[in-house]
Amino acid sequence: MTVLEDRIAMAESDNPITLDDLFERLEKMPVPEGYKVEIVEGTVFMSPQRDTHWEIIADLYEQLRTKYPRKRVKSDVRIDYPGHLNGFATDVTVIAEGAEKTPAGQWRHSDVEFAAEVISKGTAVNDYGPKKAAYAAAEVPVYLVADPYQRRCHVYTQPKEGGYEIETTVAFGNDLDLTGTVVGLTLKTDEFPQD
Repeated sequence: MTVLEDRIAMAESDNPITLDDLFERLEKMPVPEGYKVEIVEGTVFMSPQRDTHWEIIADLYEQLRTKYPRKRVKSDVRIDYPGHLNGFATDVTVIAEGAEKTPAGQWRHSDVEFAAEVISKGTAVNDYGPKKAAYAAAEVPVYLVADPYQRRCHVYTQPKEGGYEIETTVAFGNDLDLTGTVVGLTLKTDEFPQD
């Protein structure tokens, strides 16, 4: 069966495709090393890991590790979110204390306390759009977007009715005061590189 025939068969079937189906197919594909793969609203996105991108992720991870044990801080781990076929591999995620994986071995979006995405040119529209909406619908208390093109961080808090009530913008070089949130830390951005 060709790829086109396979897609037609899926479209004509009575059983709609699931995230598990999509990820199973992706596992069989030759995804280049160093690429991040996630599904946003049913569309598969593959983006290369750039040096700037990785440095910001590593910096955030290291700062979060000053408070959280390693088992609670995740990077590029699949978590399914509300909405149509949303399986994200968030750049940095903090899982709630005491959270347990599902019987299928996945973390639940309801256990995510903090999500951070570092903007890539090709997928920025997702981070500011459908992913932000999905995080809000999942009631993720703190969503951070680090944008090396704008040299700014956007912090979204207080999810309500599918959106976030508060957006705070902080230029790279200034502190991100998250002490009033579930994160309970001030994150430094002075070493975040720009693109």
